[in-house]
Amino acid sequence: MKRVQFTAKINAPAAKVYDLMLGISNKQTYEQWTALFNPTSTFEGTWEKGSKMLFLGVDEKGEKGGMVSEINDHVLNQFVSIRHYGLVKANVEITSGPDVEKWANGLENYTFQEENGGTTVTVDLEFADDFLEYMNETYPKALDRLKEICEV
Repeated sequence: MKRVQFTAKINAPAAKVYDLMLGISNKQTYEQWTALFNPTSTFEGTWEKGSKMLFLGVDEKGEKGGMVSEINDHVLNQFVSIRHYGLVKANVEITSGPDVEKWANGLENYTFQEENGGTTVTVDLEFADDFLEYMNETYPKALDRLKEICEV
């Protein structure tokens, strides 16, 4: 597993950044910034601690794919930890096997720190080694999009 960290300074209060990043009030705000990863990116589930969450997109064949995850921890407007434990391939949840083992128990943590009316979002990721280049290229662009959404 690779570990990387990305940060973004956003000129908006933490509660607003948190709400828009996670799509709490409107799922479309989550879908807008995560569209950089997949234009059809969405989630199914809730952000409550301990709940199951599916992070999904539709592939070129029209089939759902993505991650099977659990909300590992959640502190309102401050912190969310997501533990990935499976994959969705061709609309089927897979929680064991060699493809899953590359991702098993990888964490994706979002930390929101507010100072002087602005917020620093820190994203700590653990993921399969072969995704390093993709994440290094895509995540900063996605956070730039989140910044645009939040600063409106």
